[in-house]
Parts: sequence; C-alpha cells; structure tokens
Amino acid sequence: MIKNKFLLAFVILSSNALFLESSNLVIKNAEIYDGIENNSYQGHILINDGVISKISKTTVPYAEQVYDAKGKIITPGFIAPDTQLGIVEIGALSVTRDDEASIYSIGFSIHDAFNPNSVLIPWNRANGITSAITLPRNTSSPIGGLGSFFLLDSNLDISSEADIVMIGRFGGSGSSSRAETLALIDDILSFASSLDKKDMSSDSSIDEAIDDSSLASHMDFKLRDVKALYRLINSNLPLIIKTHRASDIIKLIELKNTYNLNLIIMGAQEASLVAFDELASNINMTPILEKAGATLMFNVSRSHNYHLIRQGAGVAVANGMSYDGAIKALTSNVAKTFNLNDRGSIKVGNIADIVVWEADPLEPSSMPEKVFINGVDTDLTTRSTRLRDRYIRDLEKPNTYRN
Repeated sequence: MIKNKFLLAFVILSSNALFLESSNLVIKNAEIYDGIENNSYQGHILINDGVISKISKTTVPYAEQVYDAKGKIITPGFIAPDTQLGIVEIGALSVTRDDEASIYSIGFSIHDAFNPNSVLIPWNRANGITSAITLPRNTSSPIGGLGSFFLLDSNLDISSEADIVMIGRFGGSGSSSRAETLALIDDILSFASSLDKKDMSSDSSIDEAIDDSSLASHMDFKLRDVKALYRLINSNLPLIIKTHRASDIIKLIELKNTYNLNLIIMGAQEASLVAFDELASNINMTPILEKAGATLMFNVSRSHNYHLIRQGAGVAVANGMSYDGAIKALTSNVAKTFNLNDRGSIKVGNIADIVVWEADPLEPSSMPEKVFINGVDTDLTTRSTRLRDRYIRDLEKPNTYRN
C-alpha cells in the first residue's frame, strides 16, 4: 500500500437568494457528502455561530433560520491546494504580482501580500471553492518559499493560517541537471537536520550556524531561510515538490524516508509506475493510486479558474475513481494534508464551510446554489455576473450594446 501523497494535475480543455444572516441556522433535507463516509446520506445540519453543532438523519433541529435544500447535494467547501489567489491578478502585469522574492529564498512567505479584494476570489467562490492554499513561485533554491491558507470570503479581516507549506521543484531544466538538483536538495536537508535547539536559540546563534556551513554561506541563507528549514525538519511542515518522472518520484520518496519529510508530490504523471509495475501512465492512473492507498488531491495549471479542480475530479470518476474518493480529494484530503483540523468535512465541531449544489458538483455545468463560509451565506456575485446584468438584462444599454 502506497502512503505517499499526490496532487494530480489535470489538463483542462479549454441566482442569488436572500442572504441568511442568522448565527443560528439549519440546512434541512440535504443529500450530504460529508468528506468522511464512503456513501452519502439524507440529513439536516444545524449551525451555531459558524460551527456545525448537530447533524440529524431524522428530526429537523430547531433554528432561527431554516434553509430547505430540497434533496440537493451538499458537500464541504472545496479547498484548492495549489493557487496564486490573492497574490497574482494579471500574470503578464508585474505590478499585480506578489509571488516572487528578490532577497529571500527558502524563508520567503507570501502571507502578508494577500489581497482579499482580488476579483478572482468571488469568481472561484461562486464555483464552490471556499478556501485555498496560495503558493509563491519557486525561488532560486530547489526547495523554498512558504505558502499559506486563506478563506475566500473577501473580508478585509483576513482569515488565514500563515506559512503552512513549503514548495520545491525537481527535474531537468536548462540550467542544471536532475543529478545536481537532487544533490543540492539532499545537502540542504542535511544542513537543516544538523541544526539543534542551541543553534536556533538566538539570531546570533543562527548566524554562526550559517557561517559554519559552506553550503549555507554559498547560498547566502538569511535568518528566515534557516528558521523555515528548521520548521521543515522538526515540525512536520508539508513539502510540495513538483515532478512527473517515475525515477524522480522514487528518489523523492527516498529523501522523504531519510529525513522523515511530510512530502506531497505535485503532478506525478508517472506515479502509477511507482505504485505498480505498469508500462506507462494513462488516464486510469487515479483509480490505480486510489486502490494503492495514496492520498490524492487535485490541481489545475495555475490560472484564474482554480475551480476546475472539480472538473478534473469528474474526469477521474469517469475513469474509475470512486465518487466519494473524488469528493474527499477536493475536501478532507486537503484539510488533513495541510493540518487544517477543523475544515474539509461536515462533522460536529467543524467550521461550517458548506456548499449546496444545484446538481452534481463534479459536473462543470452544475453551480452552487448556496455557499456558506464560517457559517455565513456568502455573496455569489462576480464581476462576470455584474457585466451580464448590466449589458444583457438592462434595456437601457449604451448604443454599442443595443440591437
């Protein structure tokens, strides 16, 4: 049984009701996919002060506000695990990008650059994404750069968890070979493993540790870089490394075992070759990995449309992955992997990030009917819907838009 985590990349071919403001709300008559069980069930969900306080399969709990789901599917809010939401608005316009560092490498954090007013946030929220892991671009180091978790509620009072994951890259490039990259990653992790509490006791002690290491001195490590590396080795900090080739995956798993890393492999197009003796990767890779016991998540190529992870999940189900497994890959698997302990599943005590779907959530044409974040009924208006309402429904259009 494979216990490694894979974040699967999929190449994708190219009406709001009254808000429920009460802190006491019941969603009744729902078909619940809770992100835990392997089957859905009919039930009612009571929410108090943003937290799920009761789930009943029989009697409808009392609440000040009642929303009747009328048998529609309810899931936990989907969590996009690989985004640049809030730090990149227009990729080609440098003044809207906050994903790169010029001084720091391993310790570079994007947390304080997050923009909750990004127009990309409502667009993804209206498609069922209630939270996201926002990642920087790769730095000059083969491992380094810290990503953070953000709620996509567009509040200026940002709800987040800072620096919950480190990123990395491994594979051939124009400037270095796989052999050199692997050796450098190994040396960096070896340096991190050599650090003890005494080395980390003060800034001056960290400076001494840097001076004593030819690697750290050559790579011009800063205090933040060393502190981030120490967390990686000693705090079970997840490490996402992007690679595809089966031989690369095997090498990374060896490093994981050597340094006891919490490793997540992104892309992993040949991961099935590692799970079993197969001739090649194919569209059936996801069910193969699911049956092998891998923890799966979905991502898409970085773009504005991170909600397309649910389309990727639908493709996986169409090719043999279990439906419940796909829902978990969009919700609870992400929460468990990134230590988001009170999100990602519908259970008593968890925060109420819940989506009511008009139909099958893994069908791209199906849209959310309601999106609750922290138990609050959120606005599903986007820039696109405002433009639609302005130029299609309003009879008093500018001359250019009149028939």
